[in-house]
Amino acid sequence: MLKRVFKAFQYRDFRVMWIGACTSSIGTWMQNLAQSWLVYDISGSAFYLGLDAFLGQFPIILFSLVGGVFADRTSRQKLLIISQVVQMSCAFTMTILVFFGLRHIWPILCLSFIVGTVQAFGGPAYQALVPTLVDPEDLPNAIALNSIQFNLARVIGPMIGGLALKRLGATWCFGLNGLSFVAVIVTLMMIKVRFTPAGKKSGVLEGIQQGFGFITKRESMTTLIFLAFSMTLVAFPMIAFLPVFARQVFHGGPEAYTALLASSGLGSVAGALIVAALGRKKNLGKAALVMLLAMGVAMSIFALSKHLVVSCVFLFLAGAAMIAVFAMVSSLVQLITPDEMRGRVMSVYNVAFRGGMPIGSIILGGIIQSMGAPPVIAFNGALLVVLAIWFLLVQRKVAAL
Repeated sequence: MLKRVFKAFQYRDFRVMWIGACTSSIGTWMQNLAQSWLVYDISGSAFYLGLDAFLGQFPIILFSLVGGVFADRTSRQKLLIISQVVQMSCAFTMTILVFFGLRHIWPILCLSFIVGTVQAFGGPAYQALVPTLVDPEDLPNAIALNSIQFNLARVIGPMIGGLALKRLGATWCFGLNGLSFVAVIVTLMMIKVRFTPAGKKSGVLEGIQQGFGFITKRESMTTLIFLAFSMTLVAFPMIAFLPVFARQVFHGGPEAYTALLASSGLGSVAGALIVAALGRKKNLGKAALVMLLAMGVAMSIFALSKHLVVSCVFLFLAGAAMIAVFAMVSSLVQLITPDEMRGRVMSVYNVAFRGGMPIGSIILGGIIQSMGAPPVIAFNGALLVVLAIWFLLVQRKVAAL
């Protein structure tokens, strides 16, 4: 059983990159916790929480398509290293600013935008790189294990970050995140990539058009990308507003926020382990939609709960369902796509998957500011239930995959 769950670890390069990415992700979640709390502490506004999340994700919409073309025409390895170096520089800049008593929002917002911009180039390169490190039959397992490292970091990072924030201050959270990028840069230099860039055969715009052309010719791919966008638009902003629940609903501080964030992260690890154990099975599309329905139900109950323990339980279940949907849909997209098109196709997927969150965050930030977080998040959960039922019973292209 364990051998099947961790099958992709038999590939040395995947294993090495996984360790580096996990280390860096832990640092990133430490910074995310400290930054969200700092933004809310400085501004006292849910709108600025949403705006910070928006500016960190909006560059995905602006530049990810261009990043996908670069991922197919240049060294994905070098592109990723450059992305990590820039993000490391931003983390150390935040360290210096906070050390000298930062009490303004705009430098945080600017650095979030810069980080989002380089992630727009690094994201498609990373997603296109993973399938080249394993055999096709082990790709769903590799994607699930990659989700585990990200979500394991969501548990470990906030726990360490919460302790560091309380005992040492936000400066340490940002500084340790900067150091964590060293691990991923070193491991990226160690791997041997089985991919030769095709080189520049056409303009960037033509390359983007080729990616869209590939997607539009496959009806199931269009449906998967729409589903990814809808899910992140409605569900993912919930994570950005956990500080609001911690302070306004549970009347707590960093400890309550850390408990909520860790519960979501633990659930995500559990969901990824389930997907890794399933491997490359039939009916992944139907399974993804069932988990989407479960996620909507769990979100609504979490939002309406007035007890921290009950909320943590249903946040755990929502996190498990969320990452299961993500891993299954990503696996389906990767399996349909040939390697020479993977950067461009995954950039479109990135625009859909990650682009939904900033739009949802900026819209929900204003609504939550006036209506409160619980009814808004509960309504979003109900929307997910409706969406899942629609794709299960009416529009069945995804359910048939």
